[in-house]
Amino acid sequence: MGKSGFWFIAVGCAAALTHMTVFALTHAYVWPEVANALGFMVAFFVSFSGHRWLSFSDAGTSVAQSFGRFFTTALGGFATNEIVFVLLLRGLGWPSFVALVAALLVAAGQTFLLSRFWAFRR
Repeated sequence: MGKSGFWFIAVGCAAALTHMTVFALTHAYVWPEVANALGFMVAFFVSFSGHRWLSFSDAGTSVAQSFGRFFTTALGGFATNEIVFVLLLRGLGWPSFVALVAALLVAAGQTFLLSRFWAFRR
């Protein structure tokens, strides 16, 4: 695994832990789908910062261009995350934290591909 891959995993783990922490702190007060969205919003900034300056430090795009592209990428990842989360939680009756982890993993693959080949294109 190269430097970019290492940092992508490290930043992704930090963002996922941020997402799960916000989810854990809020899910008792709001619907699980809303807690998931709140987690995404906070984790987005951890993810963008880490990916821009660590995972894809050699990006051939400006910070503003990367931010716009990554925001679009992240929204796509969140849409995938929320669909998988709802299907597992509501459709299959999985516990919320298990459904969240599975949804985060599915969305991570999509986010990596879009980040690597578009948002932070080299």
